[in-house]
Amino acid sequence: MSLDACHRVTFKDGIECLLAGDVDAGKAVLRDFINATVGFQELGGLTAKSPKSLMRMFGPNGNPQAWNLFEVIRCLQEHEGFHLKIQSVR
Repeated sequence: MSLDACHRVTFKDGIECLLAGDVDAGKAVLRDFINATVGFQELGGLTAKSPKSLMRMFGPNGNPQAWNLFEVIRCLQEHEGFHLKIQSVR
């Protein structure tokens, strides 16, 4: 598996954790993804948010508002050049 493919899987896993209600795990996985790809400094520029604020948001005690979380997810997808699609499964 290439590094890009590995990053996509990590990103997808983080989103799946969030959707399953495991917010702490989802934030931790997304934090690892951010550190391995864009970094908090550059993500701060993409989102017009302080890198320190973003680090706190994805830290163990962070409690991101949905608006901020979805903005970060959008920016990460755009920066990395891929987009996840949600599909219903029974």
